[in-house]
Amino acid sequence: MPEKAKTALFDEVGALSEADQEAFTQPACTAWNNWATANGQAVATDLDNRYQKAGGGACVKFAASSVGTLKKFAPQIPEKTRGLEKVAKKVWKNAMRKLSTEATNADCRKAYDGAKAGW
Repeated sequence: MPEKAKTALFDEVGALSEADQEAFTQPACTAWNNWATANGQAVATDLDNRYQKAGGGACVKFAASSVGTLKKFAPQIPEKTRGLEKVAKKVWKNAMRKLSTEATNADCRKAYDGAKAGW
């Protein structure tokens, strides 16, 4: 993951409102943790394969592989995590908007701009 992307995503998580933080309920987090434990390796493998096959620089590879993996696995995530998913989509969209705006490379701007819609 490019350092700028990691920083942008962490900044967005750190800026979550109290209302957004309320999505982190015990049932939602338990459902997420159980799903992630059971499926984490498959997600990581898919993401790594997509990244390795993607063309372009790190920012383009990151955007393309992340969105592809998110689209593939998001429908499988438990219903109890939908509140978390809503917050995750907000974090993703805001981070991609920031990265697109701040990118000095046209390919990165385009990749991050295209990734804003996410999954």
